[in-house]
Amino acid sequence: MTPAAGEISAPAAAPAAAPAAPADLDLVDGLVQLSFAVQSVLGRVANGLDLSVTQLRMLAVLEDREIGMLQLASILELEKSSTTGLVDRAVRRGLVRRVAVPGNRRAVNVTVTPAGRKLVRTARRGVRAEITAMSESLGEDQRDRLCSSITTLVRRHAASHAIPL
Repeated sequence: MTPAAGEISAPAAAPAAAPAAPADLDLVDGLVQLSFAVQSVLGRVANGLDLSVTQLRMLAVLEDREIGMLQLASILELEKSSTTGLVDRAVRRGLVRRVAVPGNRRAVNVTVTPAGRKLVRTARRGVRAEITAMSESLGEDQRDRLCSSITTLVRRHAASHAIPL
């Protein structure tokens, strides 16, 4: 609306400033934000396979090994009772099976079934595709340095927590 004669018009609003580019993240914030992104990928992939992220982690741990319930609970950082429930549900779905430990009637190991192994492989392909797409903006040298750094951090974490790789 044009102001009438003698009226003072309000100054035009200044154009909105473009948002400032976010500052680079420090190491801790960067790793935390990256872990959120990776957890999001794992969640989407697991959900697409009718699994929880914890169920997917358990199947991935068991893919190439047969281990006891206590060791599985330790690796997954769960209480033994939670691990028992997790394994019970996976057994009902035919994804894992319990195996008696020779010489110890009370102990059982857990191993993945062919159906569970197939799910892990499907999940790995999905996760690999999404993480690869996420990292496409990195140059080859950046990806190589990132892989080396991640390997160092993962190995140190595994060693300090007695997690077999």
